This record gives sequence, structure tokens and C-alpha cells, in this order.
Amino acid sequence: MAADNNVRNEVLIRVYIVLAGVLLVACAVFFKAIRIGVYEGDFWREKGQVNQKERVVTAERGNILASDGSLLATSLPIFEIRFDPNSDAIPEAEFKKHLDSLSWCMATYIDAQYTPGAWRDFLAEKRASGERYLLIKEDATYEDLKKIQSFPLFNKGKFKGGLIVRRQNRRERPFGILAHRTIGYIKEGANPIGLEAAFNHELQGDTIREWMIKVGTDTWMPINNLTEIEPRAGNDILTTLDVNLQDIAQDALMKGLQKSDADHGTAVIMDVKTGAIKAMANLGRSPEGWWETYNYALGESVEPGSTFKLASLLALFDDNFITPDDTLDIEKGKIKYFNEELVDASAHGLTRTSVRNAFSISSNVGISKLVTAFYGKDPTGFTDKLKAFRLNEPTGFEISGEGMPYIKDPNKPEDQWSGTTLPWMSIGYELRITPLQLLAFYNGVANGGKMMKPYIVSEVQRNGETIERFMPTVLRKRLASATAIKYAQELLLNVVENGTAKDLKSSIYQFAGKTGTTQLGYKRIKEDISVGGYQASFAGYFPANDPIYSCIVVVNSPKGNFYGGSVAGPIFREVADKCMSSRPELATIVNGDTTPVLTASQMPIRSAGQMDELSKLLEWLGIKHEASVKSQWGATKMDSLGFMVAQRPTSNTLVPNVVGMGLRDAIFLLENRGLKVRLSGYGKVVRQSVPPGTAINKQTVFIALE
Repeated sequence: MAADNNVRNEVLIRVYIVLAGVLLVACAVFFKAIRIGVYEGDFWREKGQVNQKERVVTAERGNILASDGSLLATSLPIFEIRFDPNSDAIPEAEFKKHLDSLSWCMATYIDAQYTPGAWRDFLAEKRASGERYLLIKEDATYEDLKKIQSFPLFNKGKFKGGLIVRRQNRRERPFGILAHRTIGYIKEGANPIGLEAAFNHELQGDTIREWMIKVGTDTWMPINNLTEIEPRAGNDILTTLDVNLQDIAQDALMKGLQKSDADHGTAVIMDVKTGAIKAMANLGRSPEGWWETYNYALGESVEPGSTFKLASLLALFDDNFITPDDTLDIEKGKIKYFNEELVDASAHGLTRTSVRNAFSISSNVGISKLVTAFYGKDPTGFTDKLKAFRLNEPTGFEISGEGMPYIKDPNKPEDQWSGTTLPWMSIGYELRITPLQLLAFYNGVANGGKMMKPYIVSEVQRNGETIERFMPTVLRKRLASATAIKYAQELLLNVVENGTAKDLKSSIYQFAGKTGTTQLGYKRIKEDISVGGYQASFAGYFPANDPIYSCIVVVNSPKGNFYGGSVAGPIFREVADKCMSSRPELATIVNGDTTPVLTASQMPIRSAGQMDELSKLLEWLGIKHEASVKSQWGATKMDSLGFMVAQRPTSNTLVPNVVGMGLRDAIFLLENRGLKVRLSGYGKVVRQSVPPGTAINKQTVFIALE
């Protein structure tokens, strides 16, 4: 019994000793924590801030799409790849084991300037010197990353292999300079512009913060692997831009500017019924050649010149002061207002002529006399009309930077209204307006008096699904009376048929418009007159009988010939010709004879689908044909050898050709390959937005059926 008590006492003594030790350690930890947290807290917090910092990680930016889904701007992932040769997870033996093979890979795939031996010495030296953040490759593609991740040692993962990957996104524009300024950009140290700036909230996606740790003197290394951090990507925006029309406008503008040796210019195409901008080209001189350095269509507010005469006559028509058939004396093209002489651009020698003809020959004398005669005693009546046409207000276009229009007010002393202001305003001087604002006015005339707001974004999308849609907006339900609009349309057509643009008219279709020639920097000091240059312009729409598109072309400071009809007009004509060619259904029929019935026209030569179904259909119709059974899919065609069903091979990695197919087969082929489908019309597929043979990358394919 005594022995048991002795054992128990001995055990208790040991327990008490251990407990005392634990209490002593706990007290030490407690007092150390108090010391660090209270007395040394500021020191350690400052130390932590010195060795660690937060960095913002941005998400992949959304795409900017053309109206058919083509990519105008997209983000491609690029990677900065580094190596921590002194990672605690890489033992010395493991490093040496893979050093030779890793050095060979580096010399073969990363930088062949160094031999495998040189790479081996380099890596060994960096490990010996304590390097923690060694650069392997900048701007690496995803393919580069996968290759590097397969290297010896690196293939052990981010912890055991010491590989550090930092992901970034690089903005790419597949169509290069096309609509460059309109698409815009967001760059560090530069003002954001264009669609990138206007829809930055939708495009930018989420941002997250990741901690960096300081290694070495001034090197920061991410604590986590950025390839595993995936902030929510931005939304896509679907624009109203048509890639084909944009290319047409930009190409025609480029050739026109080069021919006239001009300083800069713009060309804009608008959908008459909706106000959707289909093309917006801006080109100016730069050290690198012609480039979109500024959005002149949106931001350049200047005196428009003769294209403004349409507003003057529409005001007179709407107030029932005149009709196109009324006559007036244009005094052989010269008139004086106080001490200022106003002359017509060309010597015509006419005296009495019609309002229609005065507008067609762009008579400064004729238009100014009419406006002065009816509004001279009350110029506010004229300026109020211009305000009713919204010519004193910006359009409210989505992209920032719209220039402010300026219409003088006779009741405001600061506007310096004088006896010559009214006649000069009537022909487009002593006021300012941008090309886009003037185009919106012309578009309203083309649209029967309904003025639409110009807009360039139709939808915000996420993963191909619409999350917000922007509908056309009416700015003015009616600019003027139906009769006044009809008169204005007649005058614009007559300018092309018989006036200053008659050399531009087409025998295939009709278009309507007005030429304009503006003197820039006009100054008169006593008897001396100086002109700082000229601006040539043409505004109009086509086809004239049922307008689809309106367009304005402005060329600033052309050399030599500077008249709107011969500088800007040919650019407009080329744009109109190619737009009409792109939509043959808009062209006027020039051969009204009955088309003879041909044997080939009775054949279903544009049909496509499954081979067995096509063969059965042709057999049922009694049409003799040859067929190939090597492919599941085929298309009918006729050549010199007869009628046949030719195979149409398909691939799981390439966009298939669905032209000629019915809706069922087209959707089956496209959606089974991970493509999204949007469609219009009914019947058989006649067009697809993404060309056959394009690599599949979850695109949205727009198909048109007829």
C-alpha cells in the first residue's frame, strides 16, 4: 500500500512539473503577445507594410463586336513567367537532378542565344546568389505557358517547381486601323476615348486584390499564382457598325484624302430609319502616315458652309413663305450687305431664276436674299426655326467628346449680332456644327421629317446572351410639315440631277444630297481678305426614292481644287456605289424584260443538307443526278458534266459551311460545335457571318435566311 502511494506521489509530482512548465510557456507567450501587440505593434505593422503590399488584378475585358458579331476589339491573355530558384520547396538535390535537362529546354525553347551549358551556369549562379524572382519570359502566350509548364522541375507545379505565373490581358483589334478612334482605348497616362471609355463600366468586369511579398532589394513576388485567380470577366457590347460598310467608307476616304492632299477628313454612314451608325471613318495626317488621330465626325464643330443651306430653305418652306417654283433675282451672283460683298462661288450670269435652281447651283446670293427678305425684320424667327430643327443641341451620342453646336442669338449681346449675321448664317457661316450633328439633320429629311438620335451600341451581352438592349430614339417626331420635307427632298435630288453634283449622278440608282465649300479662317481687314483654307463637304442619302442610308463626307484643307462637288462628292459617290453593290436588292432594275425560263433555274442548285435526304428528294422529283456518299453532308450543284450532289466535309474544330441549308440542319451543325446562333429571315441560309473554315472559339454566328 505504501509502495502504491509512493508511485502515485511520484506521478503527481511529474504532472505538476509538466503543468508548471506549460503554464510558464503560456505566460511567456501571453506576455510576448502583449508586448508585440501593444508595445511593439506599430513597429511590426510598419515592417509588414514594407515587405507586403496589395495589387489590383483586373478581369479580362469584354469584347467589342460589330453588328454581325465580328470582333472589333478583344482581350488576349499574356503571361509573365518567372522562376524562384530558391524556393523552400526545392531541395538542393532536386535542383541539381533537373538542372541539366531544364537548361537544355531553356536553350531550345526560350532563348537560343545561350547554350545549355550557359543556361546551366546562369541558373546555378542565381540559386547561389539567393535570386527569388527570375524572369523566364515576358508576354508569353498561352501556348508558351503550357510548353514552359512541361519543362523538368517546372512540371512539378507552382509550389514544388518554383514557377511563378502572372497573367495579364492585351487588347487586340483584329481589323487594325478600321474604326480605330471610334473603338478607342484605355491606356495608363492617357485620356480614355471611344467606345472603350464610354462603356468601360460594362467592359471592365470585376477587380480583385492580391498580395505581393518583397524579395530582394526591390522585387515583388505574388504570394498566390495569378493563373488561379479568375475575377469575373467584363460584358461584351454589340455595336451597330457594319465591318463591310466601315471598310468601304474608310477606303474611299483614304483615297480621296490622298488625291486632294488634304489635312484630314471624315465619312459617316447612318441607317435612315433607326439612326444606327453603320460606319464612322476619321483619318488625319500623322508621322506614321494616315491614321485615326481624332474623331472629327464627333468633335470638330466648325462653320459648315453650303450644306447648311438646306436648313435655311426648310425653315422658309415650313413657314409657307416660298415654294421651289417661286422665282427671285440672284443679281448675276453678287450682292452687298452693308459694307460686305457676298458672291456666288461660280460666275453664272443669271438674274431671275427659281428657288429650286438657286439651291441647285448653290447660290449664296439667292439663299441669303430669301432669308433676309422674310426674316430680316425678325431674325429671331429664323434662329427659332434652327432651334426647332435641333441644330443648336448636341445629339447626345454615346461616345464622349461631342463638339457643341453654336447658333447665334440676336437677343444676346455677347453673340455680337450684326447687319451681316443673318445673310451669312443662311449660307452656313457665323455658326458652328459638327458633321454628325449635320448628318442627323439630313437623315431627318431623308426619313420623312422624323429625326433620329445617332447611336452606335445596340446591346450589352454576356456569354452571347443579351442583358441590355438600346432601342432607336426619336429626337423630333417631325422636323417640319410634310410639304416642307417633300420640297426639301425634291431640291436635294435636283442638286444631283441638274445642279452642282450632276457630274456625280449614277445611271443605276438615284441619290440626293448637297455640296458644300467652306472658307476656313475668313478674315477681312479693310480691303484685305485672308482665307486660312477650305473645307469640302457632301451630305445626302441613297437611294433617293426609298432612303436606306444617309452619309456625310467632310474633307479639310484640300490642296488645289477645294469644291465640295469635286473633292467630297466623289468620295460620297464611291461609298454609295459600294453600299448599293453590297445590297443588290436596293438597285434599280435596269432591264425590265421578262427573264427567260432556263433549265438550270429550275434546279435546286443552292440546296444543302444531309446527303441521303438530298438524294431522296431529287429521286422523288425525278431529277437525274450523281451523288457521293463519303460525307454525311452535301450540297447540290450543276456544272458542264450535269447535276450532282457534292460532298461537304465538316470538322469539329472548324466553323462549317451552312449556306444553302435549311434552318434545322444549320442550327444542328453549328450548335453541336459549341457555336451560338442568331438568325434573321426564313427559308434557306444565304449568308453566315463567320466564314467557313474559321477555328471554333465559342463565336456567335449570324445567319440570314431567304
